[in-house]
Amino acid sequence: EAAELRARLRAVRHTVLVLSGKGGVGKSTFSALLAHGLAADETKQVALLDIDICGPSIPKMMGLEGEQVHQSGSGWSPVYVEENLGVMSVGFLLSSPDDAVIWRGPKKNGLIKQFLRDVDWGEVDYLIVDTPPGTSDEHLSIVQYLSATHIDGAVIVTTPQEVSLQDVRKEINFCRKVKLPIIGVVENMSGFVCPKCKNESQIFPPTTGGAEKMCQNFGVSLLGKVPLDPQIGKSCDRGQSFLAEAPESPATLSYRKIIQRIQEYCEQHHLQEEKIM
Repeated sequence: EAAELRARLRAVRHTVLVLSGKGGVGKSTFSALLAHGLAADETKQVALLDIDICGPSIPKMMGLEGEQVHQSGSGWSPVYVEENLGVMSVGFLLSSPDDAVIWRGPKKNGLIKQFLRDVDWGEVDYLIVDTPPGTSDEHLSIVQYLSATHIDGAVIVTTPQEVSLQDVRKEINFCRKVKLPIIGVVENMSGFVCPKCKNESQIFPPTTGGAEKMCQNFGVSLLGKVPLDPQIGKSCDRGQSFLAEAPESPATLSYRKIIQRIQEYCEQHHLQEEKIM
């Protein structure tokens, strides 16, 4: 089984897991925009795998609602947004986007394994995996299955307030227990700049010092802070890339820096692995 997974994922250069301690912090939005941002370089092949089985929002965000998965001789074909950006989600397997997925752990794990084993991604520079919130069965499964190949690391998405950071601390401890490297933390919804008066206000006040203080305490990198921008939600609802629609927005500039840091981390990780080998 491990050999099968290795064979299928041999052509994947970098794998990044996107995690969050709790729901509603913008993890799937981050995954979608990370994929769009990486795919802006046309020489890079990017794959986005949505394993948030009970709440798949990636098809909507990528403008792929209603698409179906096709099978070929070499496995399931991803659905392509661009020539160099392929997507796979449980959402493509549902007859309607409103269908509820009511599955127990083993069935979810079976589907994750199937996604990794049967999807024909081809040569891929970056595989981005959007996971469910928290630390559940699905996380253990994906880490276990991917350890047969390699994972560059995890990006943890949070918002500034303590109720979110509390869960991120658990997430960091989970990563350390399962030996999943942490690329860093992204503080999302990190302040709102009024478009009229240009003043910044904290909608989710960082009462305990926000992600920055927590990262210092845990010895983890803070990849960046993304300000709240209502346009992000609108772009996602329309299935468009916010980065392309609002190239000058402070949130886009913040995303670009974060994406660059993730790329640098992955390249560094790749060089270290090559040295070991």
